[in-house]
Amino acid sequence: MEVSFLINGVSQRVDVDADTPLLWVIRDILDLKGTKFGCGKAACGACTIHIDGEAVRACAYAVKFAEGKSITTIEGLSVGDKLHPVQQAWMEEVVPQCGYCQPGFMMATAALLEKIPQPTDQDIDDNIVNVCRCATYYRMRKAIHRAAAIKQETR
Repeated sequence: MEVSFLINGVSQRVDVDADTPLLWVIRDILDLKGTKFGCGKAACGACTIHIDGEAVRACAYAVKFAEGKSITTIEGLSVGDKLHPVQQAWMEEVVPQCGYCQPGFMMATAALLEKIPQPTDQDIDDNIVNVCRCATYYRMRKAIHRAAAIKQETR
């Protein structure tokens, strides 16, 4: 099946089985390796991307549903050389330990900040449900608050 969509601002057309998880199209066909495979069951969040601005787990999203959509991966979060506030905050707070799950956390956080610009700790707990084996949750919480502040400063 041919599927057309916009990914990180670039128009793409792929010809794959309609039920192929979008994660594998992103990683294996489009060669965008920032989105990670974690569990394959939409539970861990390592594969989180944005589809039309919503955080989506790409491992459980069939490519057929991407037709005509606008997709953003971690590679498309920044604009040119300017880091997204979430990326900047992650660096400032030295969040990653192993770093494997961090693209998914950053994408989930960017989506959260679009909906709730100044999230409380409870908002974070309710909305950022990804899993980190290294347990950098404390640093992530600090970075989420920092990203909100950076985003507010740049308005």
